[in-house]
Amino acid sequence: MTKREIMYLSFPGEMLMRMLKMLILPLIVSSLIAGIAGLDAKTCGKMGLRTMAYFATTTLLAVILGITMAVIIQPGRNADRSKIQRYGKTEKLNTADTFLDLIRNLFPDNLIVSCITGYRTALKEEVIEKKILNSTFNGTTYGDFMSNATNFTSGGDTIIVINGTNHTIDQFATVVREVISVPTKGETGQVNILGLVVFSVCMGVIIGRMGVRGKPIVDFCNCLVEATMNLFIVFIWYSPVGIMFLIAGKIVAMEDFSVLLTQVGLYFLTVLCGLFVHGALVLPGLYFLCTRKNPYKFMCGIFQAMATAFGTSSSSATMPVTLHCLEHNNHIDPRVSTFVIPVGATINMDGTALYEAVAALFIAQVNAATMSFGQIVTISITATAASIGAAGVPQAGLVTMVIVLAAVGLPIDDITLILVVDWFLDRFRTMTNVTGDSLGAGLVYELSKHELPALEADEAEPTAVTTENPGPNKAVSNGTDSMTAV
Repeated sequence: MTKREIMYLSFPGEMLMRMLKMLILPLIVSSLIAGIAGLDAKTCGKMGLRTMAYFATTTLLAVILGITMAVIIQPGRNADRSKIQRYGKTEKLNTADTFLDLIRNLFPDNLIVSCITGYRTALKEEVIEKKILNSTFNGTTYGDFMSNATNFTSGGDTIIVINGTNHTIDQFATVVREVISVPTKGETGQVNILGLVVFSVCMGVIIGRMGVRGKPIVDFCNCLVEATMNLFIVFIWYSPVGIMFLIAGKIVAMEDFSVLLTQVGLYFLTVLCGLFVHGALVLPGLYFLCTRKNPYKFMCGIFQAMATAFGTSSSSATMPVTLHCLEHNNHIDPRVSTFVIPVGATINMDGTALYEAVAALFIAQVNAATMSFGQIVTISITATAASIGAAGVPQAGLVTMVIVLAAVGLPIDDITLILVVDWFLDRFRTMTNVTGDSLGAGLVYELSKHELPALEADEAEPTAVTTENPGPNKAVSNGTDSMTAV
């Protein structure tokens, strides 16, 4: 099929992605403000610490598991580098810029722009010319040349020598051109979810401290959340059709699968096995240890979110489905789910961290480079940190993979060796990320539910006042005689 025909085939799936992304902005901002406003600062702080501790623990465990499997299986040991085809091109990144951009996006300078795109440092190449002075010119040193010059123009470079011949200082210089990367302001092209989360949490804390005066905003946010979720229920009926066409478009565009398995097949299987062990054993085991409840029953409740994550390959786009599954199937308090899931979709990337660790060691093995213990530790730390900065969009791990390779001195261009399977592995990575976020929400809820104040009941209907219109000589009773309790 041609690219245009593949585009037509994928169009129904593209519509699903657009529907889900349309709900992200109102859902995150309104639900976080309403949920955090209903909590006191102490409860919110404890819940935040538990969430961060869970995210850090699971990400580190994912990296350790990925390194262990790559060291044991050795997926790149017998790979013939000359037979592995390169796909695409590598994007240049600066490690320091990436982490600084993460901090910049925490505090957006323009909320309206954050709803459209995030900040990203772009590298612009500039050519700089430098003149390096040579030691001699035609056997004459620069010092002797200047001492024998009878005159030279102050406004130019021409030197007049005794014999009347004109010379220039440039004859003693060599022009060297150097290409440097200059940081400039760029855009991610994706909604700055992290900045909106930070703003919403801070706003929710302040509105909660305002008490009665902040109640109109809380009521508005609650109403917006309810309306958004009702709209989502309409969209979700379309999700099976959209997911089917999303995957169909990718399968049709895929090259010969046998070529894929012969070139990077062992790497492909190593990542899949690692994601399976982490998603089916490590994460449920951690959930069981902390809650003493059956994790697999909990995971059955989020099956729809996992399927959507596999189809869309985006944690952010899956967010409305994840929240719906947690609150309606697993009965998680919305104040917990709406806090944990948006944060997790931005910074908790277990699958991405595991993939980056395996990919780094695979590329090292293909290049016959021996990784020392210190370099492996560097990979684990860098992969953990880089996964925090990975956006919740398709194939975001490829961008942060540059940071991991640069940290241990591996060739960055070798990322193109694994691009052929990345679109498929990205779906399993996203599914693992969503599973980790959901189990985290359940774990935090079980540890925090005794601290959460009871949710307010629906407001009672307005009391019915007696229809009798008091005359000028009748007083209106303030008691219950003229009121009907509803």
